[in-house]
Amino acid sequence: MKLFLRGALVLILAAFISEIAEFLINMILARELGEGGMGQYMTVLPLIFLIMMLASFELPVSISKLVAEKEEIYHQRMLRDVVNMTIVLSAALFLLAAALIPVVPVFQSYHPLLKWMLLGLIPLMSFSSIARGYFMGRQQMGKIAAANLLRRLVQLLLLASVYQFFEFERSTALLVAFFTLAASELVVFMYLVYFFIISYQNMKHFPRESMGKKVIRRNLLAISGPTTALRIFHSLTHAAQPFLIKAAIIHAGLPVEIANGQFGLLAGVAMTIGFFPAFIAHSFMVVLIPTVAKHHAVGEFEKLQKTLQHVLLLTLFYGVPAVAVVYFFAEPLTSLFVHSDNAAYFLQLLWPYFLLHFFVIPLQAYLIGLGLIKDAFYHTVWATIVSFGTIYLLGSRPEWQMSGVIVGMNAGAVLMTLMHYLTVCKKIGLVWTTKPSSRNI
Repeated sequence: MKLFLRGALVLILAAFISEIAEFLINMILARELGEGGMGQYMTVLPLIFLIMMLASFELPVSISKLVAEKEEIYHQRMLRDVVNMTIVLSAALFLLAAALIPVVPVFQSYHPLLKWMLLGLIPLMSFSSIARGYFMGRQQMGKIAAANLLRRLVQLLLLASVYQFFEFERSTALLVAFFTLAASELVVFMYLVYFFIISYQNMKHFPRESMGKKVIRRNLLAISGPTTALRIFHSLTHAAQPFLIKAAIIHAGLPVEIANGQFGLLAGVAMTIGFFPAFIAHSFMVVLIPTVAKHHAVGEFEKLQKTLQHVLLLTLFYGVPAVAVVYFFAEPLTSLFVHSDNAAYFLQLLWPYFLLHFFVIPLQAYLIGLGLIKDAFYHTVWATIVSFGTIYLLGSRPEWQMSGVIVGMNAGAVLMTLMHYLTVCKKIGLVWTTKPSSRNI
């Protein structure tokens, strides 16, 4: 538990600074791009994150779990085989993306150089993911924290510098915003790969054994396969959500330009403010996956139960005050970005969505660590169906509009939280039984 708390604390401190930097980044973008430009930025950003996620192959999750479960003598040859496998997968994805991205309609309204930037991100994400997964599995959270901090600080400094000294038209300003994101990923890549090479060279001086390429591939795919499917579904739904929301409120009677602006306020302002404390939940997630995997591998269910209780209590202690601040100070907080009553109203309505996601994130880490990735996927599918259905049903009504959209988002969050929590508790013996069943062991 001490190792978990120490690792989480390091990540939380670094993530806090990173979130402040991201807060400032979105403030700069909101002022430079305006409501319409911010809407365009937030519309295509989920698609960019989808490509970045595919390029990572969920290796941070699968490698961290495998490294945590296996002895050190297996690490060197295991990582060598992972690198070889990643070269093949990365090359295949690069060729596929090079063929598909130019014909995707949504990118036609953006600067042509954006497509080349996306292709360049693929190898960066693939190989930095190997290093990230290894350091997570080894509980070297200082390197992970530093990498996360570098990403935001580099992006903030580049944005502030470029926008300070130059003026651009909207399309070019959007391209600059995306290229600063890519530059920050390049810095993270160089940092992580540098320390990974050092660690890899040091492994050669110690005894080592091989698990076999087929065993490694099977173990990695058993984790990466379902986790990637989960992330793909999550990314696709987030990529589709902007179009669904705008279609719903346009059907309710709003003009296209106003609908685009309202979505920009929702995604670029309200969501940015409300999810500010989520860095704590994501820090828990990074530490929890290898911790839970290790305890589960040796059958330490009592430790799993205590860790879950501590994490949920800590989430309650920071989550409730966070959403209270968001609710009661919505107007001054949103005025830091734009002067809009709608932004403050959206932020207040979303408080259940924010609070429940603070719990969902560590609960999902538990599901992954326990090997219940398929359960996490099914929960996400059902919650999304309920959320999207409610969003369109209520959002397309003239008397509801964006209020109905937010009710749908809150409904999906409630369902997902309940399903995650009950599944985890049943697996580790906190619900219905006092001890985990023999099939769990």
